[in-house]
Amino acid sequence: MLRRLTCITLVLPALLGAQQVASNRGTPPIASSANGEPVAARASATIASAARARQAPTIDGRDDDAAWRDAQVIDQFLEYDPNPGAETRFKTEARVLYDDKALYVVVRMFDPAPDSIVSLLSRRDVRTASEQIKLMIDSYHDRRTGFEFCLNPAGVKRDFYVYNDNNEDVTWDGVWDGVARVDSTGWVAEFRIPFSQLRFPKVPEHTFGLMIVRDVARTGARISWPLYRRDRQGYISQAGELNGLTALPSPRRLEVAPYVVAKNVTQARVGGAAGFTHPQQTTLGADVKYGLTSNLTLDATVNPDFGQVEADPSVLNLSAFEQFYDERRPFFLEGAGIFNFRTSCQDIDSGCTGLFYSRRIGRAPQLAGQFGDAASPAFTPIAAATKLTGRLGSGLSVGVLDAVTGRENGPDGAIIEPRTNYFVGRLLQDLRQGQSGIGVMVTAVDRALDPTAAQYLRRSAYVGGVDFRHRFYKKYYELHAMAAGSTVRGSEQSIAALQRDGVHRYQRPDAGLDYDTTRTSLGGNAQRLTLSKFGGGHTRFQSLYQRYSAGFESNDLGFQSRADWQLMHNWFALTFQKPKWFYRSVQMNYNLHNEWSAGGLPTSIGVNTNYHVQFKNTNWIHIGGNWNDFTATYSDRMARGGPAVRKSPSVNFWSGWNGDSRRVVTPTFWMGGFRGDEGRSSDFWMNPGVDLRLASRFSTSFSLNVDRSINDAQWVANLGAIGADTTHYTFARLDQTTVNMSARVNFTVSPTLSFQSYVAPFVSTGSYSDRKQLTNPRAARYADRFASYPGGPEGFDFKQVNANAVLRWEYRPGSTMFVVWQHARSGYVDTASRFDFGRDYGDLWSIHPNNTFLVKLSYWLNP
Repeated sequence: MLRRLTCITLVLPALLGAQQVASNRGTPPIASSANGEPVAARASATIASAARARQAPTIDGRDDDAAWRDAQVIDQFLEYDPNPGAETRFKTEARVLYDDKALYVVVRMFDPAPDSIVSLLSRRDVRTASEQIKLMIDSYHDRRTGFEFCLNPAGVKRDFYVYNDNNEDVTWDGVWDGVARVDSTGWVAEFRIPFSQLRFPKVPEHTFGLMIVRDVARTGARISWPLYRRDRQGYISQAGELNGLTALPSPRRLEVAPYVVAKNVTQARVGGAAGFTHPQQTTLGADVKYGLTSNLTLDATVNPDFGQVEADPSVLNLSAFEQFYDERRPFFLEGAGIFNFRTSCQDIDSGCTGLFYSRRIGRAPQLAGQFGDAASPAFTPIAAATKLTGRLGSGLSVGVLDAVTGRENGPDGAIIEPRTNYFVGRLLQDLRQGQSGIGVMVTAVDRALDPTAAQYLRRSAYVGGVDFRHRFYKKYYELHAMAAGSTVRGSEQSIAALQRDGVHRYQRPDAGLDYDTTRTSLGGNAQRLTLSKFGGGHTRFQSLYQRYSAGFESNDLGFQSRADWQLMHNWFALTFQKPKWFYRSVQMNYNLHNEWSAGGLPTSIGVNTNYHVQFKNTNWIHIGGNWNDFTATYSDRMARGGPAVRKSPSVNFWSGWNGDSRRVVTPTFWMGGFRGDEGRSSDFWMNPGVDLRLASRFSTSFSLNVDRSINDAQWVANLGAIGADTTHYTFARLDQTTVNMSARVNFTVSPTLSFQSYVAPFVSTGSYSDRKQLTNPRAARYADRFASYPGGPEGFDFKQVNANAVLRWEYRPGSTMFVVWQHARSGYVDTASRFDFGRDYGDLWSIHPNNTFLVKLSYWLNP
């Protein structure tokens, strides 16, 4: 199965050489009790030793196997949440063994009330409000990368690859054994982790980083060895040391997972004929993972099928910017951290986008709107993709990805998506034991275009960048910088279209940019600099400066909302993590942001404050608000290529409550609002939800989102020649209601057999009135910016529902069968409409559905 194969490699590797070689401590001595029975020595607060097993223990969730008597006891566990460094009443003991094939770990978790241990079933990799034990293994001992292996008392397995010290890649699935069992003194978890699933250099003796974390669900306590300090930056770098690992052989590192997919799909009839067909399709594919060396791994996928992946959420995007969708396909998710080169982020380095956006590979055909029809494919098939990833002994991480998508034609033979090659290369060199680093990244897109397609699409696009990070002063502070440049080439028509699109808007009459219809290339550059404090005391901060030149373009293989942009953001926070009489933790945030065009036109200013409190009962309360554009600022994207428009001050607020996730019923409620355009525009939304756990095996959740908005200046159309004095930039007052719901049902038969279903109906209706055009876009008063303009659209009624059901059976380690049903309906009417629940949700079911039924069977081989 693709997830199992792909991940292990990408997940990576790490340091070599001198940084890996452990001191020669060897296996710890075995002490004796008064009656002569052997008693294992105790580990220190940060250093432990693994013992070589004379016979491998049986992995059965018990700690009475004779092999465990030879292992050193790790028992200096301390609480880190909610009381950092406190002694804990939940005693924990761990032991580690190894042989030539695997690492073995057993953890005994004592509990004074074993009947109260929370043990919930779920499918693999789903976190529940259960007890949990987690192993973190830094097998390269580079203090930057590692693997996590988790078990709960019901035997549910979770695993992650960790990169950049604290970023978890949840899609990594190793092939390992784990069994848990509840008994009269608490519960026990046993792990067998094959060395083939880890990455380490070939040296005589190893030191692994090791951290063990225990969660006690009913009290909310979190306990670790060694003590994890939340006021320090990073996670992997805080691990203890596990030594005594000598003469480890190089494991065989070839994994193959062939798979077969039988699929029945709904397709419109070819050539515009009425009706639908339901052809049966059978495809073969394979995923391969091969260790070229002990440090470098090659992943490949041939004819991949991602039919088991959940559909994207429904969105009606009326903004000037492209909608971002998260990647969901396992091949591109696993080990994606090495390809991370962020060029833009939301608050505090969250929600980052950058030079590589894997959703570009296999995207919807770009010319389907010009030359396609209803029978055209929704996505471009990927012929093959390969990845080479690893980490050399010098601390150099390597990532190379290459993918090829085939040509797709419309009904008349015209190209709707050309054959395209996508390439990404990434190098990262760690310095100062991982506390500093420098990296480079390049991306390249090359398309095979015919003369017609060349009028619309660029022939080639190349982007390159360098980045640098440096932690200092007790690792509390971090400086991060990047610089990138881009060049795209194509026909005069394609480059002119690029200049006019929503990212660039060269044609704006007051932009001061050179819109040149004879260009056959476009180039630009980008820079980003951040200074952050993420640890130490009660204070945190980040200051950021970011700039894109007007010609910077990374969207052929990256994600970029706009060019011609400067941003300065300052964030300051006060955190209180030590519990007091009424709370477990508090965080108070304060923000100030400014934005300009690259030429210096002020486009946004705002201040924000928000507060987050977790109470003793683990409920959360969140509240925040913004005050925006209180000085003269201008929107250079509002008129979609027209002049910049003065913005009026606005305010918005939001608040939320999260209930106790340990309860059978966990409610949530969020709400917020907006007011602007001198009171003419407003918005109010609310988002209630509930998670319901009816039994250990069965859970369900439901959420509702209702959004009621009035946008007094919704862009409608630009009428007239581009840049001409007679161009009319038209707007209207949009009264819009959006209601979307989602419901999920999860039933887990065992940790390897589960069923999930999901349904998400979405309705958005709107009506236009008060049609107007721009006349004085920079007027101080809102009313003076517009004049009446007759005509224009009446409104819209958009409906969509996505649903799926997935049966997942891991019938042997690494081998999985999926049985999937996917269902979708979508309709759009361009007439004025006001929301009516009975009509709108009732009409959804009269739209012709698109159904996909598939069975996907993969078989993992480790020859």
